[in-house]
Amino acid sequence: MKLTINNLEETLLLGKKIGEMSKPGDIFCLDGDIGSGKTHLTKGIALGLGIEENITSPTFTIVNEYDSGRIKLNHFDVYRVNDPDEIYAIGFDEYIFSSAVSVIEWAEYIEELIPKDYVHISINKVPDEGENYRIINITPHGDRYDYIKELEL
Repeated sequence: MKLTINNLEETLLLGKKIGEMSKPGDIFCLDGDIGSGKTHLTKGIALGLGIEENITSPTFTIVNEYDSGRIKLNHFDVYRVNDPDEIYAIGFDEYIFSSAVSVIEWAEYIEELIPKDYVHISINKVPDEGENYRIINITPHGDRYDYIKELEL
């Protein structure tokens, strides 16, 4: 599925719709350049889960946990992970195989650790079209994510 995003509000709205549709144990793997909107999309997902806390990128802590919504959210940023053993050391399997929704920014850095069922979301800036114009490709892997095909802006 390919979507066009024109501004930050649409990024949040897309994330919110994903969060509203999410089920316990869902995994979303985000990739895109720095400043492409991965954390904004995650903020929207949190809103859709009913989480009203301030969502920040866990760049230095690797994972932030938010449990004030209808489903707990584990928000990973693995940009600074140099070795998959680092992510294992924080108990990655316990997080990822829990009933929480997991969002993993820079997931391509640990792709060998990602379960076979997940949703890949690629966010691409298109500078010629404007500062906040994005092309977002959403690819579900696994039958549990058939609901993603119904996603609309």
